[in-house]
Amino acid sequence: MTDGKNNLQLHEPGHELHLEHEDSTIRILHRIIQFAVRILAILMVVVIVWGIGDVIYILYQRLTEPPFLLLKISDILATFGAFLAVLIAIEIFINIRMYLSTNIIPVRLVVGTALMAIARKVIIFDFSEITPPYVYGTAAVVLSLGITYWLITKRV
Repeated sequence: MTDGKNNLQLHEPGHELHLEHEDSTIRILHRIIQFAVRILAILMVVVIVWGIGDVIYILYQRLTEPPFLLLKISDILATFGAFLAVLIAIEIFINIRMYLSTNIIPVRLVVGTALMAIARKVIIFDFSEITPPYVYGTAAVVLSLGITYWLITKRV
């Protein structure tokens, strides 16, 4: 069975949380899961607001230390890291929101969020403290996620 719009199979993973399931126990469990996801959405908004506060605090702290109103490269990288952490939290919230509205796990968005998270890690690398195997492992993860994202978004 397909929905015609995206030629999406309705029995693929992520479509199994329909509230109209014939088994009443499964329906109750699906409602519990949806409630849990709503709680996660609320908590993610709290994390986002807290993260924004952290970005503001980091900027304030770095700009008020001597030399005043100047940022060193390490300060800029710490600020980038804080910004990107908030953006990743927003992406996770979008994943949760999409799941709540469709009961479908948005695989492309999840992989995109993972790419953003690993990109954040690469941006804030302190090459004086990490080992070559760590860099190679990170490169393998980036390559794997990039290929996965490309395969997911490739139209046949």
